[in-house]
Amino acid sequence: MSEAHLFAVGVVLAWLAGIRVYLTVFGVGVAGALGWLDLPAALEVTRSPWVIGVSGVLAAAEFFADKIPGVDSGWDLLHTMLRIPAGAFLAAATLSPDGDLGAGALATGAAAALASHVLKSSTRALINTSPEPLSNWTASTTEDAAVLGGLALVFAQPWLALGLVVLASTVFAALIWWAWRRLFRRRLRSA
Repeated sequence: MSEAHLFAVGVVLAWLAGIRVYLTVFGVGVAGALGWLDLPAALEVTRSPWVIGVSGVLAAAEFFADKIPGVDSGWDLLHTMLRIPAGAFLAAATLSPDGDLGAGALATGAAAALASHVLKSSTRALINTSPEPLSNWTASTTEDAAVLGGLALVFAQPWLALGLVVLASTVFAALIWWAWRRLFRRRLRSA
């Protein structure tokens, strides 16, 4: 894989980690362990049975925690401190041929993870204003499917995956901005 392809893979993995960090690490580890993917030296650790097992258990815990309104917001708040550094590591490790993590790659990964995490958290804050749990469950399941699909796509077509990540981020940012604006405008009128 060329360095440009590795850049696309690294950015997408970081972005996915901002949404579902454990599922992303689990997916990378399983893909490496099964030989579906040649992992760079710094990502070899994800092939460890311990990393696969722990990230799999935590992904299952997150799957259920993220379906409950209120619990999902607490989970996101707690994991803000984990998703950004994990995304930074995934991006830098993907771009590291010798296991050395570069500062630029770490910053790029952190920015991608932060962007997707902020979009996810903002969306969830809007969804949690609705009284019914169905929208929360639907959003969570959509995030699960998006991460699984993103993992499959980034290993097969990194540039397409990167393009979809940029497009999805732009669309969701615009929708969140529009929804927040409507919500606050409505509250100002009623006040």
